[in-house]
Amino acid sequence: MSCRHLTEAGTAEPETTEVCPECVAIGNDHWVHLRSCLTCGHVGCCDSSPYRHARAHFEQSGHPVMRSVQPGEAWRWCFVDQEIG
Repeated sequence: MSCRHLTEAGTAEPETTEVCPECVAIGNDHWVHLRSCLTCGHVGCCDSSPYRHARAHFEQSGHPVMRSVQPGEAWRWCFVDQEIG
């Protein structure tokens, strides 16, 4: 069973699948993987990246679920309940 957030997650398309826009804005090009918010489509770098922009987006917006935008990956993550789905 998945948590309520994963079950009710939106379907927003990622703004991009190529770069972390926030990293680009600060001149950083060393992100590891990209994640997309399922509520609004915001794309940010993962927790293994130096700036953790996907987590920062959750902390600022409260949008609970993001998904991987890496080719071949289809998993989602709930920040609130710390569950994968």
